[in-house]
Amino acid sequence: MADLKNYTLNFGPQHPAAHGVLRLVLELDGEVVQRADPHIGLLHRGTEKLAESKTFLQSVPYMDRLDYVSMMCNEHAYVLAIEKLTGVTPPIRAQYIRVMFDEVTRILNHLLWIGAHGLDVGAMAVFLYAFREREDLMDCYEAVSGARLHAAYYRPGGVYRDLPDAMPQYEENRLRSKSKARRLNQNREGSLLDFLDDFTKRFPSCVDEYEALLTDNRIWKQRLVGIGVVTPERAKALGFTGPMLRGSGVAWDLRKTQPYEVYDQMEFDVPVGKEGDSYDRYLVRMAELRESNRIIRQCIDWLRLNPGPVMTDNHKIAPPDRVSMKGNMEELIHHFKLFTEGFHVPEGECYSAIEHPKGEFGIYLISDGANMPYRVKIRAPGFAHLQALDEMSRGHMIADVVTIIGTQDIVFGEIDR
Repeated sequence: MADLKNYTLNFGPQHPAAHGVLRLVLELDGEVVQRADPHIGLLHRGTEKLAESKTFLQSVPYMDRLDYVSMMCNEHAYVLAIEKLTGVTPPIRAQYIRVMFDEVTRILNHLLWIGAHGLDVGAMAVFLYAFREREDLMDCYEAVSGARLHAAYYRPGGVYRDLPDAMPQYEENRLRSKSKARRLNQNREGSLLDFLDDFTKRFPSCVDEYEALLTDNRIWKQRLVGIGVVTPERAKALGFTGPMLRGSGVAWDLRKTQPYEVYDQMEFDVPVGKEGDSYDRYLVRMAELRESNRIIRQCIDWLRLNPGPVMTDNHKIAPPDRVSMKGNMEELIHHFKLFTEGFHVPEGECYSAIEHPKGEFGIYLISDGANMPYRVKIRAPGFAHLQALDEMSRGHMIADVVTIIGTQDIVFGEIDR
């Protein structure tokens, strides 16, 4: 019988799409992991340093590119930090729109996560199911911002513009018949709110489909149950946040414990796990899909009944409307100064955090009174989770490492910022 050998294995760089360029150095005893050493640096783009040479407004699109699966949530933490230093409060309608799109983004994130995690572990079909619903929500992104991925929709003082009254329509072409185009456009005849309302009514049955494929699936449970167990005490000590922390049984959610915008007006539950393993973290995220759907419905109901401004009227921060700008010299000057020089933020420092789909996403911002940040430091949830990869992987097989990477919901854009 051959002796087992100790190997040092380069596990990656891998996953250029979902998880990012993770290089993991594994020390193995046969197929059992003795040590896992994540190496970062391959993707590094210097976002924090770049932000110091751009005006506050020009740095908003950089936030989209951090975690490129949770775009508007990244923007949210950044604009909240600017608003905290400037003392600007966005209109209440803008706050409801932000909360609604935060939850749309949470669903987008979790759908990509369940699709990628399923593929990692060997479940092919769920990826196709999840992307079916993702397409509808990406259309909502495109309707409000013009971009399907990097939206730059949130702005200091509110949002870029109000919700559109019409959705893009499918058109007849040589690959799509007139009757098929009409069928595809059935739920696109009204406004964006009508389209989202239709989505929220059918989405719970879609989550039922994902759960029918996975939750009681014998192979899925064999791959996830008892893998990467983290106790509540250890989860807190390691700096876990979001579903990683709640999966270990700690009911901590910034939307409840430190509410921002209008989350204190929303009714939703915080799902928590019991065992702290990969299966519990899966169940927590599936429950979060349903809770986000509930919050979106509440926002839709409020937004239908309450029209109003979506941007502050402080023209030192926000541009004037197009009609005023073209007919009034003072407004034109404000517009020109805002988009060339940018606005000046009072001297000071602050930390602003939101409940990002992956955990606590925070921006530590220092201003010296200039028109660009003196320092920006990003608290990325995935960075804290990645340090636990070694501890979570020890004693498991190589195949289980893939499961653990998936359950952490790592996106390297925010880790390797």
